Amino acid sequence: MPGVVRPKVVYVMGTARSGSTILGVTLGNCDGVFFAGELGGWLEKSGRSNYDGSEREGLWGKVLTRIEDPSKLFGSEARHTLERSTAAYRIDKWPARRRLRGPWRRITAGLYRAIGVETGARHIVDTSSHPLRARELQKLDRADGVGGVDGVELYLLYMVRDPHGVVASFTTPGPAKFSDSIFITNAYIWLTNLLAVSIFLRQPRERRLFVRYEDFVADPAGVLGTLLRGMGSDAQVPDLEALQTGPAFQGNILLRKGQVSLKGRPDAPPRRALTTVFQLVWPVIHSLLRPAASARER
Repeated sequence: MPGVVRPKVVYVMGTARSGSTILGVTLGNCDGVFFAGELGGWLEKSGRSNYDGSEREGLWGKVLTRIEDPSKLFGSEARHTLERSTAAYRIDKWPARRRLRGPWRRITAGLYRAIGVETGARHIVDTSSHPLRARELQKLDRADGVGGVDGVELYLLYMVRDPHGVVASFTTPGPAKFSDSIFITNAYIWLTNLLAVSIFLRQPRERRLFVRYEDFVADPAGVLGTLLRGMGSDAQVPDLEALQTGPAFQGNILLRKGQVSLKGRPDAPPRRALTTVFQLVWPVIHSLLRPAASARER
């Protein structure tokens, strides 16, 4: 394929509902950066986005035609076997992982290259969140032609949000509700953080960055500047009050809006004793992770 050989992939890892979509949208408004959305759903949805729009349909249609024989992995098997956090503890999935890993790497590398060619972007932002997808991308980063796969240049952003906010987002009644159980949601946060910390520490220091959602919304320009420098980008911070959501493949429902504004602070989530006790260890561990982007950093 002509064009980009080793695309620079900026992968945002962490729990769902941690602000990865608005971070991706903001990065996608920077010169040379394309916000692709949650590409973990690309195979599951056979390369066709759920969201409407001629620009989005045109882009992803062209991307699909550039990838050699992706249909052999269409469906949910690869995602549930290689990417979902629970797959790490499923011994019965090991034979399937060995079978799927080679084709998955080839198709995924081809997907990033196709996006780079079609958009002309120097950096592609993937907000799929799953730590195990990040682990597979780390292996793809080291591939460098192994097995016919050129690989990617991976930049890993580990994004966390106050667990009370994540729990509130998951359990509040509405169309985006995930679970009735506060306990299940807390277990999900714990498992995701356990995997994410170990994967973050395996990433080379010069291509990883830890960021809190609360710091990002408190000082988006400062945190974004730190992220751009960490990605090796000289792009300027965009107009934060007029962010174009773009043709991302999949993500938070805010992508249905053409333009969003990043200003003000979100409401404080309700505090629950179960969540406080269950997640007590993670603020301590997260405070030790480096390098980190913090509010008011310039």
